[in-house]
Amino acid sequence: MEISEKDIRRAGMGLLARREHSFQELQEKLSRRYPDFDVIPALERLQDEGLQSDERFIESYVRSKTEKGYGPVRIRSDLRRKGLTDQVISSFLFEDDDVWLEIARSRRCRKFGNNLPVEAGERCKQYRFLAQRGFTSLQISNCLIQCSST
Repeated sequence: MEISEKDIRRAGMGLLARREHSFQELQEKLSRRYPDFDVIPALERLQDEGLQSDERFIESYVRSKTEKGYGPVRIRSDLRRKGLTDQVISSFLFEDDDVWLEIARSRRCRKFGNNLPVEAGERCKQYRFLAQRGFTSLQISNCLIQCSST
């Protein structure tokens, strides 16, 4: 069977119909599906037609991960792995936003309760938990201070 750019484009559209993808993600998926073909022209056409947008992907991804309680460091790292540049990411991800403190506080309280730990070991455990979720040191420290005053 002869594969054409139209077939590759159609496959790309099928992937985009399910969820937003970054350009690099689509390129990797379609290159695995069609290893003997250059998928870039089909992807560029999808981009030109507005069907694929890295900016729309970032917006969707940041919203999804934020709702799941992940912090800006983790989200930025994930987006870099998906082939996006810091310049584009920074247009949609604001690390110094007060929203992150509220998310960190909510996640900490949800996992460990409202009371701040007295013991250093428990405090370290909570700090590690928030760091693994992708919050900055400053956000975590402020969260632990804010939680202790409420």
